[in-house]
Amino acid sequence: MRGTLAMIMAGGKGSRLGPLTCHRAKPAVPFGGRYRIIDFVLSNFVNSGYSRIYVLTQYMAHSLISHLNTNWHTSGFDGFIQMAPAQMRLGEHWYRGTADSIRQNLNLISDSQSEHVAVFGGDHIYMFDVNQMEEQHRDTEADLTVAACPVKLREAHQFGVIQVDETGKIIGFQEKPSDPSPIPGRPNEALVSMGNYFFKTRRLEAALLDDSDPDATHDFGKDIIPDMLDRGATIYAYDFGANELPDQPMDRGPYWRDVGTIDSYIAANMDVRARHPMLNLYNRRWRIRTAQRSYPPARFVHEAGGPVSLLQDSMVCEGSIVFNAELRECLIGYDCFVHSGSSLSEVIMLAGCDVGRDCRLRRVMMDKNCVLAPGVQIGLDPARDRKRFPWISEAGFVVLPKGTFVPRTGPIEFAQDMAVMLKNDPGLAPTLAKFEGSYTEADRSRHSDDSAGPRYHRFDANRTF
Repeated sequence: MRGTLAMIMAGGKGSRLGPLTCHRAKPAVPFGGRYRIIDFVLSNFVNSGYSRIYVLTQYMAHSLISHLNTNWHTSGFDGFIQMAPAQMRLGEHWYRGTADSIRQNLNLISDSQSEHVAVFGGDHIYMFDVNQMEEQHRDTEADLTVAACPVKLREAHQFGVIQVDETGKIIGFQEKPSDPSPIPGRPNEALVSMGNYFFKTRRLEAALLDDSDPDATHDFGKDIIPDMLDRGATIYAYDFGANELPDQPMDRGPYWRDVGTIDSYIAANMDVRARHPMLNLYNRRWRIRTAQRSYPPARFVHEAGGPVSLLQDSMVCEGSIVFNAELRECLIGYDCFVHSGSSLSEVIMLAGCDVGRDCRLRRVMMDKNCVLAPGVQIGLDPARDRKRFPWISEAGFVVLPKGTFVPRTGPIEFAQDMAVMLKNDPGLAPTLAKFEGSYTEADRSRHSDDSAGPRYHRFDANRTF
């Protein structure tokens, strides 16, 4: 709906993503080899025809703002995608919750003169025709419509569960219940909130102005929506499972993932490179837009007499080189180099990384610009890895912070700027303290922003890869 205003909440830290978010906001985290998480919600709105969009930023926003300023523009006099940084308009405090972030920007909503407002999160991975949700919102004349995703009943205890009647009208909420309520007529499924909403503007303004309890969390799910329900507001759930995209394969339903933990983030990335991807990035009628980089195509090099490069169920992004190496179920970002004789299995590598000759890697998640010396082995000896690497996920993935150097033996080395960030992050510092003396810090000449990706001089005929 062209006249509807969209507010994208993109100020969250994403503390459960640990080393990936100590230096960037969660919506700015790279995803799928060449995207950022924020690209998905923005692409959904642009593909759905929306052209008036504010992105609300707060925590570690520089990387996010740089990405948006460089890559996201709209044309026309009545369309925009603009950042709205936290400005302390209502007192000496930053955003204190999802609802407070909107409350502090009510002036933007008032200026828009929009009858309806979309309030969406900027930190999930999904593909969604937003128009279909607003059509239901208008047809039912709802004060609020909440996007809800159907999940298996046995998994619903992990989420906030929405209770609905036979018409889809919301009649209650359950916060991570031990005995979740099923969808009427669908006893094996429950509806969980996606954190995406359509409001009538006047009802949103009233609800936010009433949210004045200083002890409240100022959160839509915990405070605003239950209060609106108690006051008799008309609230409906929109079943995301009914959303249809053009050219979507009939055997694949809508895709949504809450990538709030390292393992859920890794699993969603693996969905991208799967043999039959649940997240279809090849739909030309529903493109996910992102930065357009001036890198050459990915290159696969075979040296005479050397092993043949082998790729199974893997993706390799632009500017990267695979030289006589094996990749099994891997996702390799742009501007990376995998050297001769190396074997990688279930590896996710963000941009600018360099994996040396004869490495053996299994279940490794590398942030940008990491360097592994020749002969490094990770994932083959879990007990040894636990003594060497501070961050290993519950599923057994070793997580390397941005700019980490891993020698074949001995202490790993953090880039100097990242060491400072890791030690000052309240959620990461205790873990790092346990490894005091088991890692080193680079001097100031090596920064985590320095790419270790391919350079032309590395193709000297006399060089051994």
